[in-house]
Amino acid sequence: MEEGILAPVARLDRWLDGVLLVLLVTCSVRYLLRHDLDVTALLVLSGAVVLGAAYSTRRLVADHTVWPTVWVGVVVVLWVTLTLVAPSFAWTAVPVAFAVLQVLPFPYAVTAVVVMTAVVSMAWSRITDDLDPTVFVGPVGIALVTVLSYRALEREARTRQTLLEELTEAQADLAVAQRRSGALAERTRLSREIHDSVGQGLSSITLLLGAAEQDWDRRPAAAREHVAAAGAAAREGLDEVRRVVRDLAPADLESDETGEALPVALRRVAAAGAHGLDVEVRVHGDPVGVPPAVASALVRSTRGALANVVEHSGASRAVVSLTYHPDEVLLDVRDDGHGFDPAGLGARGDRGRGLDGIRQRAGDLGGSADIESGPGEGTTVSVRFPLDADGGRRG
Repeated sequence: MEEGILAPVARLDRWLDGVLLVLLVTCSVRYLLRHDLDVTALLVLSGAVVLGAAYSTRRLVADHTVWPTVWVGVVVVLWVTLTLVAPSFAWTAVPVAFAVLQVLPFPYAVTAVVVMTAVVSMAWSRITDDLDPTVFVGPVGIALVTVLSYRALEREARTRQTLLEELTEAQADLAVAQRRSGALAERTRLSREIHDSVGQGLSSITLLLGAAEQDWDRRPAAAREHVAAAGAAAREGLDEVRRVVRDLAPADLESDETGEALPVALRRVAAAGAHGLDVEVRVHGDPVGVPPAVASALVRSTRGALANVVEHSGASRAVVSLTYHPDEVLLDVRDDGHGFDPAGLGARGDRGRGLDGIRQRAGDLGGSADIESGPGEGTTVSVRFPLDADGGRRG
């Protein structure tokens, strides 16, 4: 079906039906007051009924391809005939013209309205004795202004519809991009957590089992201790996997209101990840409770930093410092290893991924991480998180 320039107007059909009905009744009464009830009057009243009935079928043919145009032709012919016979019915041109504007495209609608306007002028000229130019100019001007006004409204409506469709499409694209970004961020998070928890745990198990193998014959007691430690590391790694999947902090940090659990967890990580390295844990300032996510990030950052020290630095000693400031909590992991150039961090394999993971984890929670190192100067990994006045992380 072709849609005319008024097709998008909501609820216009019911108003047009009501207006035409009122005008047909009013014009019929006016005609009977001025004429006798003869055969011509009966034909005029019958024509009014037929016009009203034909007009009311508009919605019945709206879903067909050709019938709306046929309907317009029938209704316009009925209206023209009725108006030429009884000029009183010229007023019904208004709803009929609006129906034409609803159905026909703009060029054809303009032609039909101009023809109807000419019919109105001719009909009114028959019932006036003097030549009145306003009878011709007035309806033509009103018709043209009406058609052009609604043409402008139709164009604006289509422009808005186009913008709405483009906005809807852009929103859909944005939603897809956000889902992709969220999936990528989640993959990055899981990769980082697995590297700094499961990966480092497996490295510890490998080192412990290697030490047990070396001591198996010469020092069986030490070998059994290494195996027991490897088993403990395996159990801890399994718990860590479950926590990563659930995105939970270590269990002992979930309700740490006094701040005492975090230093204990750091000492446990230092002892488990030392593997022959002399690791000292220092706590400065008064411990305060920090959010579980921040405490977990500090523990995992310590584990990852110490694993890097053991595997890559060649250090003999490391110091883990946890410092509580009024407005932040700071973690430093220093070693006396051979150091490296931080500018080439991305090319250093596992070490680069581990240190990048520490940075990303801190950034995700509103903190920051810095790496200070140089060839022959050792390495310092610093992680800091802001705290509010009560010791909690700022929102």
